[in-house]
Amino acid sequence: MTTLDAAAPAAASPPPTSERRRIPIWIALVAVSLPMFMATLDNLVMTTALPVIREDLSSSVAQLSWFLNAYTLTFATFMLPAATLGDRLGRRRVMSIGVGVFTLASIASALSTTSEMLIAARAVQGLGAAAIMPLSLTLLAAAVPPAKRAIAIGIWGGVSGLGVALGPVVGGAVVEGINWQATFWLNIPVALVALPLLLVAVPESRGTWSRLDLVGTAMLGGTVSLGIWSIVHGNDDGWSDPIVLGPLVIAALLIPAYVLRARGRDQAVLPLRLFRSRGFSVANVVGLTFTIGMFGTVFLLSQYLQIVQGYTPLEAGLRTLPWTAAPMIVAPIAGALAARVGLRSLLVSGLSLQTASLVWFAVLTENGSGYSSFVLPLVLAGIGMGLTFAPSATAVLEGLPDADFAIASSANSTIREFGVALGIALLTAVFLGNGGALTPTGYTGAIGPALLTGAAAVAVAVVAACFAPGRIRR
Repeated sequence: MTTLDAAAPAAASPPPTSERRRIPIWIALVAVSLPMFMATLDNLVMTTALPVIREDLSSSVAQLSWFLNAYTLTFATFMLPAATLGDRLGRRRVMSIGVGVFTLASIASALSTTSEMLIAARAVQGLGAAAIMPLSLTLLAAAVPPAKRAIAIGIWGGVSGLGVALGPVVGGAVVEGINWQATFWLNIPVALVALPLLLVAVPESRGTWSRLDLVGTAMLGGTVSLGIWSIVHGNDDGWSDPIVLGPLVIAALLIPAYVLRARGRDQAVLPLRLFRSRGFSVANVVGLTFTIGMFGTVFLLSQYLQIVQGYTPLEAGLRTLPWTAAPMIVAPIAGALAARVGLRSLLVSGLSLQTASLVWFAVLTENGSGYSSFVLPLVLAGIGMGLTFAPSATAVLEGLPDADFAIASSANSTIREFGVALGIALLTAVFLGNGGALTPTGYTGAIGPALLTGAAAVAVAVVAACFAPGRIRR
């Protein structure tokens, strides 16, 4: 059995002597991956439950999107500050607090009786997830020797893919067998196992002390939150309405304002120096555009299978498995192959498969094709996601010093979660703008343009991937 020295890398302060023990890699991997799996699962666990929740809480289409976006926006906005707090207070400590907040917010979500209560609880749940996801990858990268890092990240990506895969299925099974509230109660036993394991199996570590950039956090968070608000409300309120146009203009102005403020600031929430790394820059362009297309499509397609094709929540979840389950198999393989074939070829191949699959979905949904016609493009989309997850996670850290691993992985997770929220908002806006409605006949002429918009976003990722690093530098 392979073992590792649990001490943090040179960039972090060494743990106490009592914590300097040799820990099997697989135990450390499980300890950091289980909380991350829980946070990833809740990204999509509600997708197959949305039609049921809509009837139970009398929710609007906009509120349905906010059930997901409230989670992803707070998730994304607070990951970078959480990484900074982890460096200052201890990464394991901050991640453990995140698990606790996530668990309490899951209970609040399950007890919600109105759409507004559920949206608020989901926002707090995302706050807890923000302290889990990036620190999970940072603790893993610190624990695994560089020679085994790509493989370990590949397995980590596979676990993340498992969360994506099981989200719609678990949500569908629980909603059909019990009720939608049970999708949140399920987090309690997972947390009861994950928290003690994290405390026992992973030693504490810290990074370089840095100030919390609250102003920068507000600027970046405000950019996306205001932009998402405008996109979600544009069709209903009118794109020229001040309540839509005003936030959109402010969001656009905040981007250059942040760049001007962050220039020369080493302790900015998102340091601009990281973008000098080609791998980091490419991985973040890929992360943003890839998640816009793919997760916006998951949101629409999960409901399409129920509302148009008449499947139950569980049946719809199971029918997405050829897509969502493939990454947990392909991602570890891609991680193992990264050092041999290079990051660029894996990313370009995976993203090209996803672009083709989204175009295929658009044609099938507009033609009213049966489910059997969806199987092959679902498989291609899943393989493509698996080929993207691990190489992009590796590319983020490529060429950066260990001291920047926490902030770099947090930035990438932040941008990907922004992409999830933006994808759901954007594709829903295109769907509604083309006359779409959540009825058996309301998808015709509307879902095709929405899915093609997603395909265009992933096509941008293909172009960006052409500039990714080739071989991994040891």
